[in-house]
Amino acid sequence: MKRVTIALSVVVAALLLGACGNKKKSEDIITQRVVTAAPQGPIRMPENTDQREVKWIGKTYQVTIHRQPADTLSLVKDDTGQKYVDNIFTLTVSRQDGSVFFTRKFVKTDFARLVGDDFRRTGILEGFVFDKANGDWLEFGASVGRPQTDEYIPLVVRLSRMGDLDMKVDDQLDTNSDLHENQNGADDDGV
Repeated sequence: MKRVTIALSVVVAALLLGACGNKKKSEDIITQRVVTAAPQGPIRMPENTDQREVKWIGKTYQVTIHRQPADTLSLVKDDTGQKYVDNIFTLTVSRQDGSVFFTRKFVKTDFARLVGDDFRRTGILEGFVFDKANGDWLEFGASVGRPQTDEYIPLVVRLSRMGDLDMKVDDQLDTNSDLHENQNGADDDGV
């Protein structure tokens, strides 16, 4: 009986070891299938207006920046074929008595010499915001960027007290902006 039990134990152990050693190894890799969405109708940024009072050259001015998506401008396409509507920004600077000191509409082509062929073709005028009054100049930040990405070209637009404009690529990193805003208690999110 003892021999039968030992023999039976050896057979069971051999079967168990054999069963574990013969597992079929799968070469299949299981992942999720990435489904790219079909492009939808043209995407547009919402219309928006930002107004603020600005102390400049000893007086108070009203600075208004209005963003409007423009169906009259060429649509921009990304790599997936998704279309985007470009924007028109209208800058108006008014005196205390309500008279208009300066007004102008800005579109992407106004910055064409600064942004290069690639961004002229694949970017939209995404932003235009008031930055600061600096001596004889009002300074604004603008950007031409690829829609729904972090890729953009930062621009500086300056308006002189004589109504002259100066536009250039912003090559200064704004690393102290959070500290500066917190010290002044101001939030310049703009349009």
